[in-house]
Amino acid sequence: MPRIQAATLDFLSDLAANNDRDWFQDNKSRYEAARENVAAFSQEILDRLREHDQLETENGKKSLYRIYRDVRFSKNKLPYKTNFAGGYKRDGKLRRGGYYFHIVPEGIENDWTDQTVVGGGFYGPERDDLKRLREELAADGDTLREIISDKDFVRVFGELQGDKLKTAPKGYPKDHPNIDLLRYKNYYAFRDISRKQLLSAAAPDLFVEAFLTLRPFFDYFSDVLTTDANGELIV
Repeated sequence: MPRIQAATLDFLSDLAANNDRDWFQDNKSRYEAARENVAAFSQEILDRLREHDQLETENGKKSLYRIYRDVRFSKNKLPYKTNFAGGYKRDGKLRRGGYYFHIVPEGIENDWTDQTVVGGGFYGPERDDLKRLREELAADGDTLREIISDKDFVRVFGELQGDKLKTAPKGYPKDHPNIDLLRYKNYYAFRDISRKQLLSAAAPDLFVEAFLTLRPFFDYFSDVLTTDANGELIV
């Protein structure tokens, strides 16, 4: 069974300390070996996830994001990401939500998090989708509350995550009974994975368990985003 190798994390740590094109070219073979390692690991996850969901993602290699940073509009001009990340896209308009993983050595500076995480959700939903979600949550927050308070969801993820508005969204009173859910701007959940866990034989199980624990969450959001307020299919 493919496993993440310590050499893969060592490459990322060294890249973080030498984030320039000359060093990267001199260590291109290390990069390629590390990427192949993550791609093989990702393929294992993808194969197992396909037993439970329909996915568009073709293979582990194509699940991975580019390591090259887009620096055109960023103050950070370092040319390379110091992580390996990837995702699996669900197949069809009726299946919403995205699976995501982010592999990084602990403690190094990173664009997003210095912790390996696995999970997913709805990050930066389109305006109409967010409007529809709030419409549903304003009418009924119990269904989502049951999902995110389920013992397995809490054990794996702790709690629902996502950026929030400082106050109530436009059109909703500040004392709405579901204001805590309405204030979210995005909805996702991630499990932290330690270095020891990531390098262990149990890593694929931890990744797949996190993804499967998201399914009720994804199914709920899929139902909401593919129907109108009357429950009529709109896709």
